[in-house]
Amino acid sequence: MSTHKPRRLGRNKQRREERIIYPQGLSWECTRCAKCCGDTPDHKRRILLLDAEAEHISRQTGAQITHFAEAIDDADSYTLVMRKKEGHCIFLKEGACRIYEVRPLVCRFYPVWLKHEGSHNIFGIDDSCSGFGKGRCLDRDYYVSLLRLAQARFVEAGSRSPPNGPPASRPTLDTPE
Repeated sequence: MSTHKPRRLGRNKQRREERIIYPQGLSWECTRCAKCCGDTPDHKRRILLLDAEAEHISRQTGAQITHFAEAIDDADSYTLVMRKKEGHCIFLKEGACRIYEVRPLVCRFYPVWLKHEGSHNIFGIDDSCSGFGKGRCLDRDYYVSLLRLAQARFVEAGSRSPPNGPPASRPTLDTPE
């Protein structure tokens, strides 16, 4: 978890997606290191998928879902986990994502995670990512856009809202080995 002080926002008149708490003054840019796409010495990563995401990936790649994902039943609305090859996402090739345009929500979120607490959406970060301190400052608009993306994906998946947990951490749910 980051030690960055979150900014509290929210008034009764604001819509739910605007009641957010997020780290302030944080800059980040993807360094294309691909560490988030696979296991590390300290953590085994799980890239979780919604059914609709798997269907999009299947249409894009021509691969059957069973080729790149397997069913799970322990992750709220997520129903599949991406298969790995040599500890990395099956779609990672030479350090690049072959399905970047249709990548799952958790990949789009990383290194940010989201949880719901009461009427607030609380964002946090996986501060082990090497992209922190680089790039642009992540402002309120950035976090609102992530929240709206998550809401749209979960509506498409038949759920009212994301599960109470961190989408970005969930796809790469870190578990000690």
